[in-house]
Amino acid sequence: MNKTIYILSQGCAANFGEGERIGQIMDRAGYQVKFGFPAEAPIGFLLNVCTVKGNQSALKLIQKAQEEYPEVPVLVVGCVLEDLLRDIKKRFQFVSASSLEHIQNVPEFLDLVFQEKQVLETVSNSKFWIKKSENLSLREQKSIGIINISQGCLNTCTFCSTRLVKGVHRSTPMPQIIDEIRFLVQDGAKEIMLTGQDTSCYGFDTGTNLAKLVQNILDQVPGDYYLRIGMGNPRHLKTYLPKLLKVCEDPRVYKFIHLPIQSGSDAILKAMNRQNEVMDYLEIIEKFKAHFKKLTLSTDMIVGFPGETESDFEQSLKLLQLIRPSICNITRFVARPGTKAYNMEPKIPKSVQVRRSSALFNEFEKIAQENNEEWIGWEGDIIIEKQGYRKGTSIGRNFAYRPVALLGDYPAGQKIKVTIESAEAFALIAKPIE
Repeated sequence: MNKTIYILSQGCAANFGEGERIGQIMDRAGYQVKFGFPAEAPIGFLLNVCTVKGNQSALKLIQKAQEEYPEVPVLVVGCVLEDLLRDIKKRFQFVSASSLEHIQNVPEFLDLVFQEKQVLETVSNSKFWIKKSENLSLREQKSIGIINISQGCLNTCTFCSTRLVKGVHRSTPMPQIIDEIRFLVQDGAKEIMLTGQDTSCYGFDTGTNLAKLVQNILDQVPGDYYLRIGMGNPRHLKTYLPKLLKVCEDPRVYKFIHLPIQSGSDAILKAMNRQNEVMDYLEIIEKFKAHFKKLTLSTDMIVGFPGETESDFEQSLKLLQLIRPSICNITRFVARPGTKAYNMEPKIPKSVQVRRSSALFNEFEKIAQENNEEWIGWEGDIIIEKQGYRKGTSIGRNFAYRPVALLGDYPAGQKIKVTIESAEAFALIAKPIE
């Protein structure tokens, strides 16, 4: 009997990490687990969706699975809120849904796919991501190991549904993290992603912090690998910033920081309840850039938050020009049910949101192009991550986590010395050094 389950994750790295853990649980239960979209009908789909920016991407993924394989049951997990559950019930057959916190509306999927209910109960157990996995070899990409160092959030941002889905922050025990990373490195992983909804408050509930975690990993896990530190919030990071800067000097740590600001206006940041001001953010960025001359800065910005004036938006544009990120996730505000911002006024018309996001993106693209041109002539090692979007190319990462494209089909995890010949806004273009 075909017992193949296909798992598709979307959204942040933390969501992909949870998707892998679900797959490892399924594998232990006797199912054949594969990742990505199948070429033939599986026994079932498990879609680990993201709805932080709205339901559309989740609904499109569900629709694709239903259109390609209309009689294959689908279980939707991940960032699932009540409005998505309602949409699923109205629009789709053979689809069940569950938050990872609560089992809901899944009897059909249980009957069609799972022969033993405890399998789903294990998947839906709110502590499953903190338990040590028995099969970390089952990963989407062999050269990448994803470690969810925490779950949930300490922030209460008015626009964000993350805490509604993931709950209050709790940290994975440090010894477990170190043991799992040691296994991943021995199993061939060249890149270790430390992920969570907010990695910057790791250990606040257990008497430690992110800097101490990174230092312990580096001290206790030898090997040829890179650590990539995931998204963090400014108000937490600044409490131990000098120690974090120090541990990031290690050559095994990518010179990369993902620090969302969301708006360049202190008035909007206050309405968002971000609990930091623009100046707090700038102080952190300035210290990172002073410490690391070749740094990749990633940030997030929201346009069209309720009450955002033209002046507020202009402040965001000016901040973007000042910090000059190489990655910027620009989002038009989406009112998420259950959040405080859902009923906030005045709403910003969609046409205004579109204009502002286009202006912000155009400026960002120009900055990203200029940032990448500064790398032309650089020589050094990259680690191949995956095949390129263009046929016959491969994508690697250098020490600053910059994507580097080159001709040739190289295996993931291979180290290659290259020289940067040209640059695009979102990739460096290289050739191998013989």
